[in-house]
Amino acid sequence: MTARKTQNNRERQKLQRALENSPAYRVAYEDTEFLNQDEQRPVRLLLELQKPEIRLLEHNIQSTIVVFGSARTLPPDRAQNQLDDLLKKQKGRKKGDETLEARISRARRQVERSKYYEEARRFAQMVSQDFVEMNRMDFVVATGGGPGIMEAANRGAHDEHQMSMGLNIILPKEQEPNPYISPELCFQFRYFAVRKMHFMLRARAMVAFPGGYGTMDELFEALCLVQTGKMPKMPIVLVGKEWWSRVIDWDFLVDEGVIDPDDLRLFTMVDTAQEAVDTIYAFYGGGVPPAADTT
Repeated sequence: MTARKTQNNRERQKLQRALENSPAYRVAYEDTEFLNQDEQRPVRLLLELQKPEIRLLEHNIQSTIVVFGSARTLPPDRAQNQLDDLLKKQKGRKKGDETLEARISRARRQVERSKYYEEARRFAQMVSQDFVEMNRMDFVVATGGGPGIMEAANRGAHDEHQMSMGLNIILPKEQEPNPYISPELCFQFRYFAVRKMHFMLRARAMVAFPGGYGTMDELFEALCLVQTGKMPKMPIVLVGKEWWSRVIDWDFLVDEGVIDPDDLRLFTMVDTAQEAVDTIYAFYGGGVPPAADTT
């Protein structure tokens, strides 16, 4: 009888453990397998909206200056070193190596474009010095959190010992957050849509440096939101007059009637960090912007 009772207890414990280890028994919010199912996309979207919002409220972030630009823009020293290494390789090879010559050509353009890294860094230094108030966190620099222009802007705020935000995103090619973001304001997203919403919720200025698809997407999103009255007017500054004028034929868009002449007033093109700061400063009359309405 005792042996049978012991066996029954073992069977009972075995069944109990099976229940406790069953995925169905897990608390829903701790069940990552469940949360990653396609059917839970609305839940994940809500969590990605709420988590950064709660953290930003905790740190009293009232408004931001969003800085966009290419992740591929290198600091001047790295760009020059890359070009020098390729030129050394060229000396030991016969002329006519088209692959190497193409890489050298791109590297020369990288060196030229590296000036935007310095301008982005300088811009963030300047706004962090002038606009961030101790009791109300305004004009906090916000970026996509990656390398290139994003790194430069976070780095500029870091130089001035000010907080800055990074909204990183999970990509097929892993993108690590740059090391200059404030740890308490470093977020990671799965969904571009929610990430872009957070870019715009507190934005009271946007500065776009030369970039590719991502930069264009974010720029035209902001222009469209302001054009249609979905968000208040704000200074939208494009750094690099020659570059932006070549990439986008703004006058052609007006001539074709797809935008109005007044739509060209939604942005300002400049060449330097100082001009970008002056544009934002003039828009707000030297003061801080109104607090963001995140409803």
